[in-house]
Amino acid sequence: MPWKLASFGTLLAAVVLTGCSTAESAKDPVATETGHSRCESAAAQFAIGKKASPELLEQARTRSGAQNARILKPNDMVTLEYRSDRLNLNTDANLVITRVNCG
Repeated sequence: MPWKLASFGTLLAAVVLTGCSTAESAKDPVATETGHSRCESAAAQFAIGKKASPELLEQARTRSGAQNARILKPNDMVTLEYRSDRLNLNTDANLVITRVNCG
């Protein structure tokens, strides 16, 4: 008899935990729908050839629809993860923008 009770208790715990994990996964699609917008680098191409500045960075970020933006100098260390909501303004040694891309 105690084995049957222990088995029932284990089964009950498994059912409860499964219900909890299902409830969390049901919330995931909502978070995806309100997630970040994609960056469109073509809208920020106007910045090429201009001197990098915080004002230009914000203007390019806004036009591209990116959530985040950064200025990358030639020897800057960067992370390698791809983020579709981030705008990169790549510069030369004189801080003149040479390339605009998302990622």
